[in-house]
Amino acid sequence: MNMKTPSGAGKRWGRSLGLLAGLVTMVTAAQAQTLCVYDPMGAQGNYVSLYKDYQLAAKRWSVNLDLQPYSDDNQLNEAFKSGKCDMASMVGMRARAFNAFTGSIDSPGTIDNYAELRDVMALVALPKLASYMVSGEYEVAGVLPIGAGYAIVNDRKINGLSAAAGKRAAYMSWDKTQTQITADFHVTAVPTNLSTFAGKFNQGDVDIVVAPMSVFKPLELAKGIGDKGGIIHRPLFQFTMQLIAHRDKFPAGFGQESRSYMNTQVDHALGIIRNDEAQVDSRYWIYALRSDQIQWNTAMRDLLADLVKQGVYDNRMLAILHRVRCKSGPSEPECVSEERYTVTTSSDEMLAGIDNLAGPLSAK
Repeated sequence: MNMKTPSGAGKRWGRSLGLLAGLVTMVTAAQAQTLCVYDPMGAQGNYVSLYKDYQLAAKRWSVNLDLQPYSDDNQLNEAFKSGKCDMASMVGMRARAFNAFTGSIDSPGTIDNYAELRDVMALVALPKLASYMVSGEYEVAGVLPIGAGYAIVNDRKINGLSAAAGKRAAYMSWDKTQTQITADFHVTAVPTNLSTFAGKFNQGDVDIVVAPMSVFKPLELAKGIGDKGGIIHRPLFQFTMQLIAHRDKFPAGFGQESRSYMNTQVDHALGIIRNDEAQVDSRYWIYALRSDQIQWNTAMRDLLADLVKQGVYDNRMLAILHRVRCKSGPSEPECVSEERYTVTTSSDEMLAGIDNLAGPLSAK
């Protein structure tokens, strides 16, 4: 028997299939969360590439992500606050506004090397610290290192704190820490942002910028150094990239899954950082005196104490950084006494377990 579907029924069936396909597409789109990523190099940058792998990992946690790159961190910040981004990867200085605990990792003079930073990254990913990752409607879904922030100068005579007085330094006016540092060291502060600081330095509008070596070549900072400048080989900051999520946009347990995954990527990120630093022409490095580094760290601890009182930094994270730092260098002057860091009983218990939680320090 030759059975034929009536033409009218066939058309209705075709329309039904089309409608069903459209509904499936709409449901899939509705289920996808938007992940916005700041990368100064835009869609072709290393951080966007890293988050493509993160997209694949998120599918295992039943989360579909629509990746949106941003080369302007101001635009990303506004998009995240307005809800256009369900989660956003931003520099730690920006993340501090959403979670002061992890935002305090990017504090000046607190982490001296990548071994210490690796231990801090491991601590942040531990389930035991999950409650510290939540602040109101926001949750930190992971932290990755960007690299140490070094002072890049257009004159090698600017080789220490006293020599910086009166010089022009680029600073992010939205960051209270940088505002205070420029005032304390009597530097002429020139407001800028992450999109324009390199241009100001390369054009000679400022004498000093602070940046990780991951952007040294892409932003052509050697132009600003010229024949007389260099890079002071002393970490002023340890910059991080932090993934911040609107909690209500993701299923329960997503944050911890994400933090655990991000921690598996830290060694890879540190490898890239070390390679970027190794690629810098050795003639640019200016090796500062040890006494100058101690002076910087001491000055920054005094500054941080004031900023903690102002609510800019979280003293609990600063206490963690202090403990990790003193585990690495117990003979350092600051490690003789820990009275500077006053923490709550719950934080004392957390700090007491750091040695067991983090395990042995990584090789420097």
